[in-house]
Formats: sequence, C-alpha cells, structure tokens
Amino acid sequence: MSAPRTDPTAPLSNRHAWARFRWIMRWVSVTAIAAVGAALFYLWADGSPLTVAVIIATCAGVSLSVLVGGGLMALIFLSSGSGHDEEVGKIDEPAEDPSARWDRRDR
Repeated sequence: MSAPRTDPTAPLSNRHAWARFRWIMRWVSVTAIAAVGAALFYLWADGSPLTVAVIIATCAGVSLSVLVGGGLMALIFLSSGSGHDEEVGKIDEPAEDPSARWDRRDR
C-alpha cells in the first residue's frame, strides 16, 4: 500500500478531491430524487396503476441506477484528483541490495 500523497506542488490535494467528491455526490443525490419524481409522474400520466409495489420498485430502481452511475463517475474524479492515477505509471527504481527485492527470484 502506498503512502498518502503529500506533494505540496500537486494541483489538487486529497482534501480538495474529497470535497469535490462530496459536492458531486450531493448533486447526484438531487438528480436521483428528481429522476424518481419524473419516473413516477410519467407512470401516473401514462395511466399505469400505481400500487405500493410499483412505487417502491420504481423508486428503488431509478434512484439506485442514478446513484451508482453518478457514484462511479465521482470516483473517477476522486482518483484523478487525489493523485492515484499518476502513481500507476511510475516505475520504482531497482533496489541496490539484491536481498531487498520483494520477489527474491534470480534474474
């Protein structure tokens, strides 16, 4: 596991990335509520019977779909903003002491 990012020259700090993640998730939650309302309005306007089961299934299906999609998008921004994406491409320098290698195999 890598150490937390402490580079002061980084454009976005972890705190800023998490704040942006929470901000995005707030708007995704508002969007999910609006999507549930729109779906229920559509079912009502269409003349579909709105039983308790239909309302619960619609609320659960629409809200979870919007929240999962928005949450995954927000995680992409969190990963990019916290510096995890840049660390993937870095190659560690080989250890000078052969006994310090983690795999212990001969080359």
